[in-house]
Parts: sequence; C-alpha cells; structure tokens
Amino acid sequence: MDLQRTVDDFASYLAADRGFSEHTVRSYRSDLTQLVAFAEGRGATAAADLDLELLRDWLWHSSQGGLAKSTLARRAASARSLTAWLSRTKATGSDAAARLKAPKSDHHLPRVLSRESMDTILTSLAVRAETGDAVALRDRAIVELLYASALRVSELTGLSLGDVDLGRLTVRVLGKGAKERVVPFGVPAREALVAWLENGRPLLATEAGGASAAPLFVGARGSRLVSRTVYELVSGLLASVPGTGPAGPHTFRHTAATHLLDGGADLRAVQEMLGHASLGTTQLYTHVSTERLKESYRIAHPRA
Repeated sequence: MDLQRTVDDFASYLAADRGFSEHTVRSYRSDLTQLVAFAEGRGATAAADLDLELLRDWLWHSSQGGLAKSTLARRAASARSLTAWLSRTKATGSDAAARLKAPKSDHHLPRVLSRESMDTILTSLAVRAETGDAVALRDRAIVELLYASALRVSELTGLSLGDVDLGRLTVRVLGKGAKERVVPFGVPAREALVAWLENGRPLLATEAGGASAAPLFVGARGSRLVSRTVYELVSGLLASVPGTGPAGPHTFRHTAATHLLDGGADLRAVQEMLGHASLGTTQLYTHVSTERLKESYRIAHPRA
C-alpha cells in the first residue's frame, strides 16, 4: 500500500474509531502529508519504508525550514501516532517512531483578557444588538456563550437547538474524542441567547420549525455557522484590546478559565467544565493567575 493511501486510512481510523474532531484529523493529515512528500523524495513509497532514520531526517529538515518548536513537536507526535497504529494493526513489523523525539515546545502563557476588557467587549456587543440586527444579536450570543461556558469554537459551532437548556442554564457539549459534557452559563448569556432565538435566528435560518437537531447558530445564508466566521468576529473584537498573543476564540476560553480560578473556583471543577482529560492541562491557568497576581503586585505595592 502506498504511503498516501496509508495516511488516508489512518485519518479515517482517527475519525471513525477514535472520534477525533474534523479539525484534529485535518491537522494529522496535514503533518503526515508533509511526511509522505519528504519520504517519497527519498525513495520511500510504502509504510515499511518509514524507519527511525528517515523520520529523524524529516524533523531535522523541518527544523531547517524555520518551523517553531511547537510545530516540530506536533509533527513528531503525528508520526508516532501513525507508526504505533501501523505496528498495532500488523502493517509493519515494529513501531519505527517509538524513539522519535522532537525539541520540547516553548510553553507560552495563553492570552487572557482583563475583566474590564471583557466588560467593554460585551457592552459593545449589547449596544450593537439593540439595533435588532440579526447578525448583531447572534454575535452577542456567541461571545456571551464562549466566555460564560469556556467553549472551544468547534464545540460552539456544533451546538444544536436541543443542546441548550434555558431553564437550567446549561448547554450539552460534544468535546474532543466525542466526549459529552454539560456546562453551565449565566443569566447574561441566557438573555443574549433568548434574544437571538426569538428575534435573530428566525430571520436567518433556512429550515422550517425548530427541530432540536437544527443548528443553534447559523450564518448569513441560514446554514450552520462555520468556525471561520467566529474567528473573524473575535479577531475584529480583539484588534483594539491591549495585549499581545492570538486573537481567536480560544482567548475567551483562556479568559473564562482564568477568571474562574481568580474567583476561587475549584481546579477540578474547572477541569470538568473545560473538558480536559488531564488536570495538568488545566493547571496551566493557575500559572496564569499567579503571573497576573505578581504583575499586579509589582504595579500596585509600594514595597514591590
């Protein structure tokens, strides 16, 4: 079997058997397609030709192209996942990438907005929504829910009408690995959602009625909202906000998690809300809180 066919089969396995999201599968496929091109350029055309030396050469060649350590680490992880699957399915005699290592990625603290910045953003969205414009009503509901429930953008766009319980103030989310969780949201998010559902969504949605499986958020043409639209919305909102770092929807997720911990929320409760498999992932936000405290101390304390 040729290498590209192998990658295609592996991608199908990740989606069907492992339940990985479309975005995650696309990332694996992108990394491994790069590997296929490199391997074929060196005469390797089958899965059995993937050995440790070739994989190390691929990572070294990638590093010479100026790729970030985080990208190299991701590529190494993709290769290890592929060769482990090949070994497990007996497509190869051994796991070629079992000892493959890449430079440790640089760990940067995520971008987190201040409460004042979040208030400014949400207030501006509320003012826009007062015009009754359907898109403005939708955008306000999107950001309120992203911040209230710390959702991933893929989780937000995947929501259907039946996933939202306005009475209990909860939303049912399908996260990574097809794992389902129920997370809360607050009264402001509820108000924004009600305004969208009653006054905005009917103007944009193309389907008749309100079936529970119908998308919660729709685009200008009435079909399910795509992630790119959310990225464009958030990028525009964050363009004038002080601070550096990514300007995507994940910023609201980082901000929500940090504000929860700042307010005294239990770490494991935040882990469950975020849908993290490992508590260590959630602990990153304790470091953010600590750094924010140190910065406030340096600025405010007369003996700092």
